[in-house]
Amino acid sequence: MLGVRFSRYIPPRDDRTPFERLLPLFLELLTHTSGDVEEALDWMQELDKEHDVFPEGYSMKDFRDDLRKHGIIGDRPRKGGRTPLTGKAEQLLRQRALEQVFGKLKRSDVGDHGVRRTGRGDEPTSDRRGFRFGDNIEQVAMSDSIRNAQQRGIDDLQLTEGDLEVVETEHKSACATVLMIDISHSMILYGEDRITPAKKVAMALAELIKRRYPKDTLDIVVFGNDAWQVSLKDLPYLQVGPYHTNTVAGLELAMDILRRRKVRERRIVMITDGKPSCIRKDGDYYMNSFGLDDLIVGRTLDAAARARKAGIPITTFMIARDPYLQRFIERFTEVNQGRAFYTGLKGLADMVFRDHAASRRAS
Repeated sequence: MLGVRFSRYIPPRDDRTPFERLLPLFLELLTHTSGDVEEALDWMQELDKEHDVFPEGYSMKDFRDDLRKHGIIGDRPRKGGRTPLTGKAEQLLRQRALEQVFGKLKRSDVGDHGVRRTGRGDEPTSDRRGFRFGDNIEQVAMSDSIRNAQQRGIDDLQLTEGDLEVVETEHKSACATVLMIDISHSMILYGEDRITPAKKVAMALAELIKRRYPKDTLDIVVFGNDAWQVSLKDLPYLQVGPYHTNTVAGLELAMDILRRRKVRERRIVMITDGKPSCIRKDGDYYMNSFGLDDLIVGRTLDAAARARKAGIPITTFMIARDPYLQRFIERFTEVNQGRAFYTGLKGLADMVFRDHAASRRAS
């Protein structure tokens, strides 16, 4: 090609230390091993045998020492010989999850949304528009308005109503969200790891809300045979159990949590891959793993209706493609008047984030 000189490709310099280069791999493995430090390090050794991930002169012992020095793992093993993660490590896992599924956030990035109404708000934006009757004088952007008047000439400077520009504002309304995660045995059936993507979504959503929506709350509920609440710091350690799927218990606990949140906007986000197969009946478990049980389905639909009556919409992310399960979710969504998404594991995170941003704009 005329006028173009090609030269040898020189890859960009990587000035990171060996520890900094290996840390992302370690964090990724921690998510897959549910926070088991020793298992993650064992996997790193296996990867090193096949792919030489440790550079020359830097050993596993050096990496372990650096993990302690940087405050990522504790010095003393816990009961059972497990090496503990620190609060800093749990924070790094949430940050990494956010960067993986939503990119590195900056203050100006798209995604910081509130209630899109103009007028008196508590968060000014960079947007400007012409003055309209009813606007408050405090909203007028004087420098922009004067500049508009100067464009007609400065000899006889006159500021008219047509020159006035006002600052757009966003009203920030608090929203309480409960994220329900299915930890039944089906989340690891057929050789497909479904719990790790769900955990990443939970950690990333928690970090996003903390950074972008500080007035919002996020509570995490896991459900198997029963349902219980877990804290944000427990997210890396979530594991699937030998459980059935008691969706009713998860919904009832989520609604109890949201009733205590004194905000107008409340919602439930549920990540599941299976049908409801368990309820409590007369103090005992009633389970049926074969098909859709009429009693269990009826109780689940009743819970969806109670949520609707309480003004709590449910957004369901269904990571399964079975037609009969999709038909059930359609009924569930119709009863609750919520929303449903049918997605594979690869698209789960993006869809959850898009839904959250859309719900915040619409709230």
